[in-house]
Amino acid sequence: MLLKQISRLVLLIVAGSYCFNLSAASLRDPTLPGAGASISNTATVSVNKSLTLNSVLIKQDGSLAVINNKIFKQGQRVQGVKIVHIGKDTVSLADGRKLTMFKAITEIKGQ
Repeated sequence: MLLKQISRLVLLIVAGSYCFNLSAASLRDPTLPGAGASISNTATVSVNKSLTLNSVLIKQDGSLAVINNKIFKQGQRVQGVKIVHIGKDTVSLADGRKLTMFKAITEIKGQ
């Protein structure tokens, strides 16, 4: 009698887990886009053309400029444009642009 009840209980558990698996498989993944959403195969790339001169380091063997938080030497290219001159607080680019370091508020106030 006890063996019959245990086997029924096991059969009930197996059948219940099988039914649960079937119902879980039919559930929709909530992270998928909705029915009206479309997926595009083209990638959109935005190129930021703005350059910010963060810092300049003048040394005997050459100057360094930190532009957009990356270090460059004179003659290297930043966003495809050659750096032609690194001054005390400016950087000149081959396309005619001149980057100037942001002056601190205390320097502006004192002038």
